[in-house]
Amino acid sequence: MSAVDAVPVLELKGLSKAFGGLRAVRGVSLKIMPGDRKAIIGPNGAGKTTLFNLITGILPATSGRVLLFGNDVTRWPSHRRTALGMARTFQVTSLFPRLTVLDNVLLAITGRRASKFVMWRFLSSYRDVYDKAHELLERAAFLDRKDTEVRYLSHGEQRQLEIVLGLASDPDILLLDEPAAGLSSGESAEMARFLQKLDRKMAILLIEHDMDIVFDVADDISVLHFGEVLESGTAERIRSSAKVQEIYLGTG
Repeated sequence: MSAVDAVPVLELKGLSKAFGGLRAVRGVSLKIMPGDRKAIIGPNGAGKTTLFNLITGILPATSGRVLLFGNDVTRWPSHRRTALGMARTFQVTSLFPRLTVLDNVLLAITGRRASKFVMWRFLSSYRDVYDKAHELLERAAFLDRKDTEVRYLSHGEQRQLEIVLGLASDPDILLLDEPAAGLSSGESAEMARFLQKLDRKMAILLIEHDMDIVFDVADDISVLHFGEVLESGTAERIRSSAKVQEIYLGTG
């Protein structure tokens, strides 16, 4: 196991993206090991979402490399990266509001399998899918809401359910794109508790504006500024960094 653990789950080597004359991401290097909890923070326009789109294959890189478990996936499409063990949530929810929580999870599981869900087949033929859905909901403390239509969940609960759907592919690394976007302070605190309970063997990389979530969830933080990593380190180091305070608070 130790030999496997020595291989980073995700590694970025000098990753860059230019849109014409605009360099949105500039030479970003990052290493994430199994079980790591890392965050990328930075002001609006820092290049955080562009960086996520490069990591997940939505955008092609201009230069640099993306490695997943030691495999160079820089030119791989998104679905091949997902099959290797990567999952991502988006800022905008993609739930089916008139279906139940359980139905949304079932669709997420079957959508990642070669055999598709057929409505008129006996439920018993999908027993493994139902078992997996119940297991995911139980792990996320969502089982009591399995028969609730998604539209009746709070905004915070819907954001949490999005993450449950991301877990349907059993990822080794989960990329979270602003999981606290649009949440109240109470919902943000609940989201932080929810993320802390996720399987510690799975690596998490999140981009987030809510600094409370970042400091509660991440062990290591990288600060992105104009597409470059300005500083990286522990939550304590980043919290006390004069450079970071200058960017966020305008001090100095």
